[in-house]
Amino acid sequence: MKCWIQLAVTAGSLLVTFAAAAQNAAPAQYPVKPIRGIVGFVPGGATDMMARALTQKLSDAFGQQLIVDNRAGGGGVIAATMAKDSPPDGYTIFFGTISTLATNVATSPKLPYDPLRDFAPITMTSYNPYFLVVHPGVQAKTVKEFIALARAKPGQLNYASSGTGGGAHLALELFRSMAKLDMVHIPYKGSGQSITEVLGGQVQMTFAQPSVSLGHAKAGKLRILGVTSAKSIPSWPDAPPIAQAGGLPGFEATSWQGVVAPARTPRAIIDRLHAEIVKALHSPEMKAKLAAESSEAGGMPPEQFGRFIANEIAKWKRVVKDANIRVES
Repeated sequence: MKCWIQLAVTAGSLLVTFAAAAQNAAPAQYPVKPIRGIVGFVPGGATDMMARALTQKLSDAFGQQLIVDNRAGGGGVIAATMAKDSPPDGYTIFFGTISTLATNVATSPKLPYDPLRDFAPITMTSYNPYFLVVHPGVQAKTVKEFIALARAKPGQLNYASSGTGGGAHLALELFRSMAKLDMVHIPYKGSGQSITEVLGGQVQMTFAQPSVSLGHAKAGKLRILGVTSAKSIPSWPDAPPIAQAGGLPGFEATSWQGVVAPARTPRAIIDRLHAEIVKALHSPEMKAKLAAESSEAGGMPPEQFGRFIANEIAKWKRVVKDANIRVES
């Protein structure tokens, strides 16, 4: 009797082991049909452009078409929810951003998905910093001079953002908090409007991505004081890191993008997607494209990307709470 019980236990353990292995195994011929890449924004934007560049490379590598599916609306929430609810079979991936995978958690208490629970991280695709830019009429040539100016004029200087609760706004709030500044936030509907207001002198400063500010800086219409990354970037090496130039150790804020899949997607598929995406990101064509946009290629392993997302969520939750930011739903 004892022997039969031991055999039954052993058989049960083997079944559990086989079931777990089957769940984590990729089909031998994956992929055998087109893969859908969901994007939460309209065609032509930064996320869409990254998705289309990568899907072309992946289509060639896999021998199967990768289709970009743009589902704009709700700041990417509609697309993220759709991706979350898709079958975890490797035929749906989601091109996420700092907002859809991190800051939305901080600004939207009723978010219909949990980035850490509902998605399997694959890799970060790219990241890029913001420049601290001011109108040329502002009497500050360095980050420290700007901080001193703002402290001397509490409540008198304005800062623009591309929208309340967006990546640039939260980065600005982190800067304002760490530098202990009393400034007035002016939100706009997009980075185009916010940079236009700084160009016109209606607003004194903003954090702007290099792609929308470099041309104006080269023309002398904006002044770049610093960069939000931990190190200077090649496209404007004279811009020192704000953490160093402003005496704000630990300050860092970058915009980033990454690819995830629905939770419970087999690990073998995650590994295959990771390998091909990293290979594509570090191809000469993609590296040149990213460099032209002052972005850097990602490629971190799935576990590291998952930890990064968790750290970003915690970081921006603190910023939102401290700044008492409220985003209307």
